[in-house]
Amino acid sequence: MAATNLVSSAPPNEKRGFARFWLTLRQLFHEVVGGVFAVLALAWLQSAIRAWTRDVSHWLVFVALGVTVLLAVFAWTSFRRARQLR
Repeated sequence: MAATNLVSSAPPNEKRGFARFWLTLRQLFHEVVGGVFAVLALAWLQSAIRAWTRDVSHWLVFVALGVTVLLAVFAWTSFRRARQLR
């Protein structure tokens, strides 16, 4: 065991090869999904603001705001997950 650590120039905790590629791919996936959720949250927020200014039923405005909050939380957790993978 100790002989392999002496021969290898890489630290024992460093990931190599496919493991490093897979980690990078997972991080990129979480960042892209977080970006999509953030854009969708902004679109629902715009819809809620538009509904509020046009005197639509209050429950429709609150539903749009609820979906906005839900998508924003999904985006935030996805970005945090991508950050924790490092």
